[in-house]
Amino acid sequence: MRSRVGPRHARRPVSTLLRGIYLPRSTDAVAFATVTYGIPLLVLATTNSGALTGLAFALEWVPRLGAFAFAGALVDRHGTTAVLRYASAARALVVLAAAFILPTQAAGLRATATVMLLAASTGILTECSYIAAETAGGVAGREAGDPAHRVQSVLLGIDQVATLSGPALAGVLLQWTGAAGLLTVIAVFSLLTSVLAPRQYQRAKPARQPVLKGLHTGWSTLRALPALGWLVTGLTVSNLAVGLLQAAAPVIIVKQLGHSTADVGFIWSIAAVASLAAVALCRRAIDRFGLWPVGALSATIAATACLAVSFAGTYGTYLTLIAVLMAGEGGMTVVLRTLRSRLIPADVFGATLSLTILLLLLPFPLAGVLVATVPPAQLGHVMTICAVLQALGLFTSFAQLRTTGLRTSFA
Repeated sequence: MRSRVGPRHARRPVSTLLRGIYLPRSTDAVAFATVTYGIPLLVLATTNSGALTGLAFALEWVPRLGAFAFAGALVDRHGTTAVLRYASAARALVVLAAAFILPTQAAGLRATATVMLLAASTGILTECSYIAAETAGGVAGREAGDPAHRVQSVLLGIDQVATLSGPALAGVLLQWTGAAGLLTVIAVFSLLTSVLAPRQYQRAKPARQPVLKGLHTGWSTLRALPALGWLVTGLTVSNLAVGLLQAAAPVIIVKQLGHSTADVGFIWSIAAVASLAAVALCRRAIDRFGLWPVGALSATIAATACLAVSFAGTYGTYLTLIAVLMAGEGGMTVVLRTLRSRLIPADVFGATLSLTILLLLLPFPLAGVLVATVPPAQLGHVMTICAVLQALGLFTSFAQLRTTGLRTSFA
């Protein structure tokens, strides 16, 4: 079948991008964020157990990390349209079934089993739909040509708005409409994603191979792209510090600074707003200055803020520095998305995308282990060490990017 996509394809008009890429990405992002934050809340409301809520969180994320081994290969084999459509439709059916079953069950073993199964199944299906939506965005970026970063900036902005609104939406729905209302809204957004799934085709289907070879394919591609490899390496090291801050925030804000859990959520809402603003600024800055200068400046801002956070002694200082840190992270994410869309070949995009996301998320469980094992009084020292590692990792990565041609090739 002849390709409808590729670097030489005519650029899509804005209206086509809106209907074919931005709308399905928006509905999927809202479903993603609402599932991520809403399912643990639902488990807590159903079981009234903090331990089971933590287990549900693990049941959500362990399958998601495992899905990276095959979701990208599924996208490369079957295309973005099929994977996004069927994964979203399956998620809608799962949550609708739970919406009908849960009200008929009294609190107890059956209700607990239902929400735990819901957490695991939505985790897998949500990750598959995310990989497909992200791959569709990469195709759109390649079609855009030189202004690929504009498409990636819009997609990142969509994700940030969903991240900002998802937790609040889940909490309000669960409080005022119960489990059935929350799950029904997730199903609606999932069905909309399935209906709006963009129609994209590959030039030719890749040779059939075992699905679990997707990681090997992605690794081989990443090794052949040194610029992308160095950027992923730097951001992976950086994410250890970011993950530690996210995991330690409740301990620091509530236990050490004496604020409420609502204040913890407020910090990340402000951080999402700062990241959104940074994405908008980087979109214009890349047009004028190029990828490398914007990425290097974003890395410097993030590393400096992270180093300062470990010495913050008041809530206001902590909030401000976290917002600055996430603004820097937002700028680096625009650079990463743009590089991915420009450099990764179309026939292995899904597998390579899966690997890069997996690498970027691996530090987060490690950060949780650190918070669980390090005494609260020592967290500041661990944060300082991770911040130093972040600064060294980002400096090394962008120094290598300068020598591998990022500064001149994508200026």
